[in-house]
Amino acid sequence: MNRDQPDGPQAPDHDQPRGRPALLIIDMINCFDFPGSEILEPKAARAAGAILRLKKEMISAGYPVIYVNDNFGEWHSERSRLVERALARPNRVAGMLKPQDDDFFIIKPQFSGFYATNLPVLLPKLGVSRLILTGIATDICILFTAADAHMRDYALWIPRDAVAAESDERGQFALDTMRETMSAQTHASDALSLTDWIEQLDRQDDQHEKA
Repeated sequence: MNRDQPDGPQAPDHDQPRGRPALLIIDMINCFDFPGSEILEPKAARAAGAILRLKKEMISAGYPVIYVNDNFGEWHSERSRLVERALARPNRVAGMLKPQDDDFFIIKPQFSGFYATNLPVLLPKLGVSRLILTGIATDICILFTAADAHMRDYALWIPRDAVAAESDERGQFALDTMRETMSAQTHASDALSLTDWIEQLDRQDDQHEKA
């Protein structure tokens, strides 16, 4: 094996200047074999379309895409095994969003993508201070990840068409909570472009520096 040619995406050795966005795709590599999945899966499939569009836009702009995925209780699992397991049966969601070689992939043991993972180490190395959170479920893993990100001073966009929850009411409550208490942007991806969001944040940063 040629050790000079690593297989996966690479991050710099040292932290980079802040300001870049990253797309987090949370728990979408999923077998949907849990109670309530028959309700959640079709909603996740609809969200997958918006996520895929955002992913293509991020890649085109040269920004990182990071999968943050539950280990589903398999403590010795890894990226390839999780993807293989999700695609073992017809699976529209995993099929649409199958990770590419250049995508980062982080396995999490609990609700938050920051808890007991290397995400808090990776993001500064990529110069990321702005996060787009997508995936499932809005009222659980998206909410917990957003709370941890907010406490770490990350700017947040949670596009309402790129997340899904088993309960529409709980999902809406979570979106309202993230918007009102974490200053998260929650406009749908077809109502706010990546460029417009970044420009909004740049103007806010300029105003803060002048204040």
